Amino acid sequence: MNGIEVKCYFCNKKFIKSIGRVNEAKKFGWKFYCGPTCQHKNRNKQKIFKCSNPNCNNIFSRAPNDARTQNLFCSHSCAAIFHNERRKIHKICPICNKNFIGWRKYCSKNCYIKTANSDRKIPTGIYKQKIISRICNFYNKNGRVPVKKEMYGLYRTARKLFGTWNNAIKAAGFEPNPVMFSRIHVAKDGHRCDSLTEKIIDDWLFKNKIEHERNVFYPNSRYTADFKINNKFVEFFGLKGELKSYDKNLEIKEEIARKNNIELIGIYPKDLFPKNNLSKIIKI
Repeated sequence: MNGIEVKCYFCNKKFIKSIGRVNEAKKFGWKFYCGPTCQHKNRNKQKIFKCSNPNCNNIFSRAPNDARTQNLFCSHSCAAIFHNERRKIHKICPICNKNFIGWRKYCSKNCYIKTANSDRKIPTGIYKQKIISRICNFYNKNGRVPVKKEMYGLYRTARKLFGTWNNAIKAAGFEPNPVMFSRIHVAKDGHRCDSLTEKIIDDWLFKNKIEHERNVFYPNSRYTADFKINNKFVEFFGLKGELKSYDKNLEIKEEIARKNNIELIGIYPKDLFPKNNLSKIIKI
């Protein structure tokens, strides 16, 4: 075979290339390589680094952009070991004098809160009184104690100052709410509701003078809807996605409503907490 001797661009090894290939390479400005290995090595722009973990001597390659980083590691475990060692700084909390390891100034959030309150020079009792006042205002407006989801932005503060949300409710002079699905509740119009959330819906309907019925049977079925407004059925789907049996019953109700051309309105916890959006869902 007629050919011309050329030199590998990477390793300078000499080898024979056909005249056609040589002319083609010259035309397009291609480089000659003795094999795929040299071609790959020439294109690989990665640099060699040593692991920054002092207990590891591994050598590895990385892209040139990684060289901008101060510390490079061969693996995630080496990075974790290195950073964890740096965090092991023994300190003394300026509030409780407790010895602890870490980069924070205080040993816990409780000590930080104490410092924040002392720096502001505002007595904790003033914050407690504000929380009690908001709970009382909610009760005067709605006739019931608020649940945690309805007091967005207040719940965490109440827990820090009173220990628990129920303690804050007791401090305001009320009994804490029972578990949301634990017992029967009586709505303002006298309807018996199976949960606190159903009572909230019922009271909203009563307040807005919307006539409604409770526990109405689906056509030719043993299943009941929570509410009936004119020809519409309203259901509170509080446990959807939590229980398989609940989801199965829900599918049956939706199928019955579809077959009988009944409009089924579904209400979910996000529609009630932290903000009541029933006016956007129930339109008569």
